[in-house]
Amino acid sequence: MARKPTARKDFVLFDVIYQDGTQRSNRRVPGDLLAGLDGDTPARAFLEDQDKGIADQSGLPPLRIQSVRRSRTT
Repeated sequence: MARKPTARKDFVLFDVIYQDGTQRSNRRVPGDLLAGLDGDTPARAFLEDQDKGIADQSGLPPLRIQSVRRSRTT
């Protein structure tokens, strides 16, 4: 039996570089956050909130983000 098609969400991938020099690649940010005039600024806030949630669950302090840039797709 065929399934109903589900709505697809568009995501934009970002590379995040932290203050300690580590990098996390291909972090997903919902594309609808980036549709405004602010450019990629909302992506940083989204990723900081996501990191804070992960840190709360792990019991470790969150890492400070140094920079955020869009991942290169090939």
